[in-house]
Amino acid sequence: MNAFSNDIEGAEATASAPSRRELNKQANRRAMADAAIELVRTQGAGNFTADDVAAAAGVSRRTFFNYFPSPESALAVHIEEFLDNVLPHFQARPADEPLVESMLQALTELADPALLERTAELFQLAEENPQMHRFQLEAWTRAEGKIVDAIDERLDPNNSARQDSLFVPALVGSVFASARAALSEWLRRTGGDLSAASLAGLRELLIDAFGHLRSGFRS
Repeated sequence: MNAFSNDIEGAEATASAPSRRELNKQANRRAMADAAIELVRTQGAGNFTADDVAAAAGVSRRTFFNYFPSPESALAVHIEEFLDNVLPHFQARPADEPLVESMLQALTELADPALLERTAELFQLAEENPQMHRFQLEAWTRAEGKIVDAIDERLDPNNSARQDSLFVPALVGSVFASARAALSEWLRRTGGDLSAASLAGLRELLIDAFGHLRSGFRS
């Protein structure tokens, strides 16, 4: 490989790497999201302000509102991270695998169990706080849209599922609704217990819910 090729590859790597500014933005966003979840744990949902989050994260009030419209929206970052973790799992599934199976595997083979724990915790909190509940639903909706786009990219244009504009959104909506149903059932059964045994039970509920989809809801 000649020096010219090395220069090109180096330039491409530099172009693809996040800038210092972008890394700082990511760090600020993460610091505020972490501060928000610590505050909700110690003070309860709805019992702290944007100023409290900014102070705990070591940023100004103005910086906080550059990123988030409310403390509840900062908490939604953790939900988005869990859901965004589904996308690469889906994209890594075999191209000839049925779509339903790819989606179900992507949601049950999550890389980071800690994200599942945090999502379960936030799901419980959102059920107790209408404002937070709204941001949680928005995060789920954005994740569904990303999966729909990924499926459209994966399908051949002549595929009947691609030609039916309802098929993919209905499929994705059904899978995500099943995941939310499993979370709701877990919360009803455990009251939000986040022990290892309880979270293992949540994983089993997810698998059971997806099993109903696989079987076409045959008893």
